[in-house]
Amino acid sequence: MAKTVVVGMSGGVDSSVAALLLKQQGFSVIGVTMRLLDSRTLPPDKDPLAEANDAATVCEVLGIPHRVPDFTEPFRRQVVDIFAAEYAAGRTPNPCILCNRALKFGAMWEYAKAIGADYIATGHYAHVIQDDTSGRWQLCCGDSAKDQSYMLYSLTQEQLAHTLFPLCGMDKAQVRALAAEYRLPVANKGDSMDICFVPDGDHAAFLRRYTGRTMPAGDFVDENGTVLGQHAGLDRYTVGQRKGLGIALGQPMYVVRLDAAANQVVLGVEGRQYADALVAEQLNFVSIPPPTAPLTVTARIRYQAKPAAATVTIQADGTALVAFEQPQRAVAPGQAVVFYDGDLLLGGGTIR
Repeated sequence: MAKTVVVGMSGGVDSSVAALLLKQQGFSVIGVTMRLLDSRTLPPDKDPLAEANDAATVCEVLGIPHRVPDFTEPFRRQVVDIFAAEYAAGRTPNPCILCNRALKFGAMWEYAKAIGADYIATGHYAHVIQDDTSGRWQLCCGDSAKDQSYMLYSLTQEQLAHTLFPLCGMDKAQVRALAAEYRLPVANKGDSMDICFVPDGDHAAFLRRYTGRTMPAGDFVDENGTVLGQHAGLDRYTVGQRKGLGIALGQPMYVVRLDAAANQVVLGVEGRQYADALVAEQLNFVSIPPPTAPLTVTARIRYQAKPAAATVTIQADGTALVAFEQPQRAVAPGQAVVFYDGDLLLGGGTIR
């Protein structure tokens, strides 16, 4: 009897081709588009069913069922509320990682189990293997320039054991070619590059709509506390930022810290936007057990950051001290730092 797989279908070409490939491999495929956005989180002028309708059309072409379960409440509570709270605390969150952890692999796997499915699958460019010696499930980089493993570091062993990434080994051009060959209607649909509830990239405007509040203006200060001018609200800035500050200072100045308690944006001169170490919390080691000795890794502090040589040491309070061989630019609290050994994703955490 064929194994059943629930494919998370966003209405894009990647997840559509993932469903196609799994059907060709003999799985019983169910397309599922999670309804995440409601009246509070839906961007203005956005059709709430656009992605679901695209996914439904693909499922009709493939001859597979399509479902649209409502996850708006957990999405709002476990992703958007945290997103808003992090900005209020002077941090720069990554909501896509929160969503993968809580919804696209957490709630999706629970939903799949409830309907009797054996696996879930997505169109992410990543790879799962099982270690022959330990039996541990391990997460590896995808085989293309579009590797998305960074976004998946928080997955659990149970989730990895029941997750399929059919696009492993393919690149985007191959995926689009396959979609065109099988006449999938999304073959030429553009990639989504932004946060689904902030498609225009204006975080501050979204937060005003969502919370009903505007973050107050405050002071730009230098590292000695000297007032340099007025900022427009903490949610408009992030560590490492130079452009868009809105003040003339006579020399390049960079955001080096956001002080939520004092409502201050702290600026520093050239060089001060770099850090040679960070502390990470909310750790998850997925491909290996938590290390008991210092661990030599390459680390990425943003999705598109280049891997940097570092040493990870677990501290007595359960956090990790990450010391870099070379200082890293714009280490932003709230973002993720993810640890690798070659193509093997070891784990990661949230930058404190």
